[in-house]
Amino acid sequence: MTNRFEKKSKILNISDTAYRILSAVIFAAIILLFYFAVDASGKNTIEKQQESLESALARDIVQCYAIEGMYPPDLTYLEDHYGLTYDKNTFFVDYQPIASNLYPDVTVIKINN
Repeated sequence: MTNRFEKKSKILNISDTAYRILSAVIFAAIILLFYFAVDASGKNTIEKQQESLESALARDIVQCYAIEGMYPPDLTYLEDHYGLTYDKNTFFVDYQPIASNLYPDVTVIKINN
């Protein structure tokens, strides 16, 4: 006679090897998910830095025109007189002055490393 209070297990009988494989697969999936999350966060940070650089350039160019009555002749002028700093290994800034009284053509390009 069987004990009335013992519950018969209806769970599939999986071996230790299968548990280890399942654990390894879950662990690998978590690592991949973490990697993709960090990678996406890094890309978002670079995009925010580019937006910030573009707005800083525009602000400094307009401030120079408001104070001095002319647009900056080149990018180094902004760096020397208005404190513009940026990561030159990450971004390329193409600064093309048109005339002293016309807004220059400014392009910020992310450099692929």
